[in-house]
Amino acid sequence: MATEKLGNRIRKFREERGLSRAELAEKSDLTELFVTALEEEDLYPSIAPLQKIARALGVRLGTFMDDEISVDPLIVRKTCREADLTMQKAGDKSPSFLFHSLGKGKTDRNMEPFFIHITPETEEDRKISSHQGEEFIVVISGTLLIRYGKEEHLLEAGDSAYFNSIVPHYVGAADGEDAEIYAVIYYPD
Repeated sequence: MATEKLGNRIRKFREERGLSRAELAEKSDLTELFVTALEEEDLYPSIAPLQKIARALGVRLGTFMDDEISVDPLIVRKTCREADLTMQKAGDKSPSFLFHSLGKGKTDRNMEPFFIHITPETEEDRKISSHQGEEFIVVISGTLLIRYGKEEHLLEAGDSAYFNSIVPHYVGAADGEDAEIYAVIYYPD
């Protein structure tokens, strides 16, 4: 987050809606312990639980990253983009995923476009997730590992993948090297 931590934003939306942590946990099908860690310890989870929280709060996932409102067309210069969301393992100092929102500020968007820098994870840290919607990914550099259901695919720079994200999947850097991708995530209402 450029100006405000993710946990603070979620707390703000939860309180605006008059929900307790227990109520938000129930509505999002997560544990109260998870919601507490998210708000107090500034835990940065994967996209799947964030989507559940966004749905429970009645907001778009991108709302957690928006600082300002823009007008069309929204232009994001490569030299000006900042990591809006990071995901890292507990105890790690460096993030595994740096998400740069490319739609930040466009309040009427139906997709979440990102530039994502991915560092390699150990096999035990490669967690499968699933959520409503679709994903479209283009590899910019490095090698990308996609586990989709029981299939496994390696993508190189210039390759792309488009899939239904309700199917359990994992996307991460392969071969022990960093990877960079453009990803567009669509969440149906």
